Amino acid sequence: MRCGYSRIARARSSRLWHNRFVASSAPIPPLAVRCTGLVKRYEGVVAVAGLDLAVRTGECFGLLGPNGAGKTTTVEILEGLLPPDAGDAEVLGMRWGHHERALRERLGIQLQETQLNDKLTVEETIRLFRSFYRRGRSVEEVLQLVGLEVKRTSWVGKLSGGQRQRLAVACALVNQPDLLFLDEPTTGLDPQSRRQLWGLLERFREQGGTILLTTHYMEEAEALCDRVAIIDQGRVIATGTPRELIATLGADHVVEFSVDGAVPADLMTALRALPGVRDVRASNGGVALVTAEVQEAVPALLGEVGRYHLHLSLLATHHATLEDVFVALTGRHLRDD
Repeated sequence: MRCGYSRIARARSSRLWHNRFVASSAPIPPLAVRCTGLVKRYEGVVAVAGLDLAVRTGECFGLLGPNGAGKTTTVEILEGLLPPDAGDAEVLGMRWGHHERALRERLGIQLQETQLNDKLTVEETIRLFRSFYRRGRSVEEVLQLVGLEVKRTSWVGKLSGGQRQRLAVACALVNQPDLLFLDEPTTGLDPQSRRQLWGLLERFREQGGTILLTTHYMEEAEALCDRVAIIDQGRVIATGTPRELIATLGADHVVEFSVDGAVPADLMTALRALPGVRDVRASNGGVALVTAEVQEAVPALLGEVGRYHLHLSLLATHHATLEDVFVALTGRHLRDD
C-alpha cells in the first residue's frame, strides 16, 4: 500500500517538474476542454452560474467542491448529457450539436452512479460496451488494464464496490478515449480500492490521456491532479496546481484546538498576534490557526490558553491542504453541504 502511494507521489512530483518546464520553454498544450460563461438552471435554481474553465491536453484536471456546488452539472454539460442555458463549451475542439458522433468516439465517461446489468458477467459487460465504438481496445486488454482478469466470468451483481467501480472505468476505457470524464470516481470506496483506482488513472495519464474528474476528497485531488478548480455555488473561485493554491494561505501548517466552553473574543485577538500566525478562524466548533512556524505557534498558543484558565479538549496540527484553502475562501468546509 505504502509503495503504491509513493509511486503516485513520485509521478505527481514528475508532473510538477514537467509543468514548470513546459511553462518556461515549450508551447502550451492545446485545450481539451474550454467553456465560458456556462449557465444551467433547474426550476429557478441556478446550478451553474457563469462558469469558465480551461483544461489542457494531457493533464489531470480536478473540479473540487462540496456537494451541490455544480460539479456534476458542469461535467454533464461537457459530456453532452445536458444542454446549457447560456454560455459556450468546446470539447476536443468540437461542439455538441455539431460533432456528436466524433465526440462520442473519443470520450470515455464514468458517471457518478453507473447502473450495470447484474446478470451479465464482467467479460460480457465489457464486450457490450466495446461494441458501441468503431475503434478501441480488446476485451482482454481492458480486463488486464483494470485488474479484473480473475473476475472475467463473475456476475456484475457479485462484485465488491471497488470491483464495480473498476468495471465502470473499464467501460469508459474500451474505446481508448482521448479524454476521460470521471464523476466522483472513488465515493464509497475503502482506502485500498481507492488507491487501486488511482493507480489505474495514473497509467491512463502516462499513456497520454486527459482526465477531467470531480471530487470532494481533497487528498484525491492533491494525489492525482496537475491542476484543480475550486467550485462553489456554480462558479470557479480559484484555479491552479494544488501546491499553488495551498501557497496562497501564506503558511504551511494548521493548528486546530477546542476548549471546554466558548472561546473569549479577546483570546481570538491575542491569537492573531502570535509568532508566525497568518490567520485565525472558527473551525468545526473550535479554532484553527494558519501558521508558518508551528514550533513557535503551539507553545505560544498553550501559554495563551493557560493565561485564560481554559481547558483544552482538542489540540491537533496538520500540513495545509486544499480543504484549508476552501475554508479560507468560503468560510465553510467541503463536506458542510
